[in-house]
Amino acid sequence: MVKSLDRLTRPKTIAVFGGKEARRVIEQCDKMGFSGEIWPVHPKNDEILGRKCYRSVADLPAAPDAAFVGVNRQLTIEIIRELSAREAGGAVCYASGFREAARELADGDELQRALVEAAGDMPILGPNCYGFINMLDGALLWPDQHGMSRIERGVAVLTQSSNIACNISMQSRGLPLAYLMTAGNQAQTGLAELACTVIQDPRVTAVGLHVEGFDNLETLERLAGLSRELKKAVAMLKVGRSEAARLATVSHTASLAGNDRVSSTLLERLGIGRVETLPELLETLKLLHLYGPLDSADISSMSCSGGEASLMADAGVRRKISYRPLLDEQLKPLRETLGQMVTLANPLDYHTFVWGNGEKQTAAFTAMMQGGYALNLVVLDFPRLDRCDATDWLTTVNSVVAAHAATGANAGIVASMAENLPEAVAEQLMRDGVVPFYGIEEALAAAETAAFIGKAWKKPAPTPMLKRAVKAGDVVTLDENEAKRELSAFGLPVPEGLVAMSPEAAGAAAERLGFPVALKGRGVAHKTEAGAVKLDLRNVEEVVVAAHAMAGVANGYLVEKMAGKPVAEIIIGAMRDPVAGLVLTLGAGGVLVELVDDSALITLPASPETISEALSRLKVKKLLDGYRGAPKGDIPALERAVASVAAWLVANAVDIEELDINPVMVLPEGEGVVAVDALIRRRIP
Repeated sequence: MVKSLDRLTRPKTIAVFGGKEARRVIEQCDKMGFSGEIWPVHPKNDEILGRKCYRSVADLPAAPDAAFVGVNRQLTIEIIRELSAREAGGAVCYASGFREAARELADGDELQRALVEAAGDMPILGPNCYGFINMLDGALLWPDQHGMSRIERGVAVLTQSSNIACNISMQSRGLPLAYLMTAGNQAQTGLAELACTVIQDPRVTAVGLHVEGFDNLETLERLAGLSRELKKAVAMLKVGRSEAARLATVSHTASLAGNDRVSSTLLERLGIGRVETLPELLETLKLLHLYGPLDSADISSMSCSGGEASLMADAGVRRKISYRPLLDEQLKPLRETLGQMVTLANPLDYHTFVWGNGEKQTAAFTAMMQGGYALNLVVLDFPRLDRCDATDWLTTVNSVVAAHAATGANAGIVASMAENLPEAVAEQLMRDGVVPFYGIEEALAAAETAAFIGKAWKKPAPTPMLKRAVKAGDVVTLDENEAKRELSAFGLPVPEGLVAMSPEAAGAAAERLGFPVALKGRGVAHKTEAGAVKLDLRNVEEVVVAAHAMAGVANGYLVEKMAGKPVAEIIIGAMRDPVAGLVLTLGAGGVLVELVDDSALITLPASPETISEALSRLKVKKLLDGYRGAPKGDIPALERAVASVAAWLVANAVDIEELDINPVMVLPEGEGVVAVDALIRRRIP
């Protein structure tokens, strides 16, 4: 087990190995006022930047808390081994040419394994990474320029990409960056583990992650737990797709549940907010830094232009936010302040009648902020300061700050174009407790994300997810009848049925069951396409004729009682994701599964509330609720059926590769549901 990362990330002593990169680390630490000791290690130089050089790890005066290793890959492994033996606090491995270059370098994978072995229980970051910047203590294991400054509290941003980290360091949006950290190849220590460390620093207010692939699900769950416990929100920009496991081609489930959708479902379960772009991540972190998660998605917006109000309104349509109407008690003060020509609405165009009048603007903004909104936004684009006079714009800024101070309400100023909010103004707004938002879309994305986290935290903490262990063995497909018997034992309603091996026996079986019946050929995956299913057969002769017709593709027959006419057809499936393990899929079933993009995912184990929420998000829910006077479906029976499938998956988690139940016939209220087809693929040792 790797030791604590505290010494590495908050060092009092730093050793640096190498040439120009090591020199840059010293320069950056000096520039940022690092108060600890720095020990250069070099085989030839006697001093670097006025500091004595040591010849080796053994010569160092003590075991360093942190080390920056900026030498070639072979020597990196030797130095890491020596640092570990001396019980150093950890190291940054700058060198490349490890697993990330395995296609070009035959020994890349082997060298990365050797590096991890050499480290033992000493934490290492990388290889192939720049390291990190700690602006709280001025400790920079970072061999390059950056755009950051010392602060006393702020957010932590972590990414696999060193170049992305460099770009983030140059932001001029007023975001206080406490930590900026990279993980490179994540050979030993991943982003989630780093995040678990820095989120526990009392000076850190929120955490942002730029993630290409999840490194460890259990650690991500731990991070989510710390986030709730410490009341520090986590936002994530998840890019790309996890490498697909052995996705099946015999069912519809895999096509409904792409890996990126699994990532979203996983983050939703954990209460980690997901954003789509780097600007959205930075703007969200500013909001979380000042206010934390929002109590609701109710937002107010004010601007001095109808055009800006329209932009805000239109952007809100694409977001899970609400421009809740004004309260009655807000109307009188707003009317008295803004006059009769202003339409009182949300978003509100307050026109230019109070432009430049600080007293009236403060009164109007105060009235809006007394409406109980989770976030109050004022749209304001500054003129160019090198060519124009911004006095009236600063009056508006001061009025927003005054209204925020008077009401205690959450407030933000939004520049519709990012270049129209000067950095100095943004920094002052942050000091005054008002969020400076760069871009309308980014501001509303931040509000949506913060509201999602707030809603998630109001729910009970999620139970631990299923372990991802998979039984070794070949994947086999169960016979439909066998699959239904297994699922039925856990409470899934299935039709009464009998197996027959000849057409005549199928006719006799149908007579025993009672007509009408459905006839299916056994051992056929895509029955409809193969002509191996016939429905609504009403006598023995029809059954025998149908059985003879499919004899060439069938290995026997399954005869079942026909289900009643459904209100809707649903698919219940499951697939094994390489990160999240088994994931349950719900969607519009039957022929609609190929025509309508209508599905929801559920990570396991699943609570009744989670199942109900997932069903409520489906488009087909309109049919279940009784569309245009049609009968309502038996939703409670459907929820019980989904819960029974979820319980079966939990009980069989180590060997199930895929499940496809399509369709589940949802009958009218009080009549239940029936799963008329089922496919199970599992591993057999």
